[in-house]
Amino acid sequence: MNSSYVLKETVRESAFESVWANDINDVFADVAPYYDRANFFATLGLIDRLRVRFVSTIDVRPKQKVLDVCAGTNAIGIGLLEKQPDLEVHAADRSAPMQEVGRTRAQRLGFNNIKSHICDVHRLPFPDNHFDVVTLQWATRHLRVIDVVSEIKRVLKPGGYFYHCDMLRPANKLVENIYCLYLTACVSTIARAFGSNEAAKKCRRYFVDAIRLFYSVEELSRLLTELGYSDVYGRSVLAGTVGFHKARKP
Repeated sequence: MNSSYVLKETVRESAFESVWANDINDVFADVAPYYDRANFFATLGLIDRLRVRFVSTIDVRPKQKVLDVCAGTNAIGIGLLEKQPDLEVHAADRSAPMQEVGRTRAQRLGFNNIKSHICDVHRLPFPDNHFDVVTLQWATRHLRVIDVVSEIKRVLKPGGYFYHCDMLRPANKLVENIYCLYLTACVSTIARAFGSNEAAKKCRRYFVDAIRLFYSVEELSRLLTELGYSDVYGRSVLAGTVGFHKARKP
């Protein structure tokens, strides 16, 4: 493992350990009922297009086992079942309130077969070589990346694919600065508009800092390769503010 990645993860954990341990659960418990509406507002309506675009990149076949890590409100699991209805879909998330919203959403659309697992995604409760496909979206910047991506590789079958989507740090410094200014204003506006609780208000600066200390598309591609994935493909979206990745377990 390249020492620069280990150092970066050490810096991230040192900066955010208190938020991850003490605040993030309360934040997502508060935002769960309006999470999807807030994301629609924050992305100026682009979140649905991004979800459709991401799901379109995921290759699934009948009867495959799929794990959606940090599944939140089950948007990706639902999208995959719309694409291939006989998948066995598991949703892993640390937030029970987010998964409750996701379960209600899935049932309303007629998908009663998403199996929910409330757990620490750094230690997935599944055996080795278990899933054909694993997805992770809109959450990696809140995680210990090396740990969770290694754990995903463990539960993937040989030849299985990992698909990732998240807000990333733009490689262009000017774009990064503009982006972070937008996020600062956006997070504050959403907190006021949706009546966020104190934990969410307290984390307003964290959501911006988490981007500044995160990875670019190219950096995350190299990290996946370092962790033993093959056929790694990264794609920059919206000037590098979002990235899609696909990687195979050899």
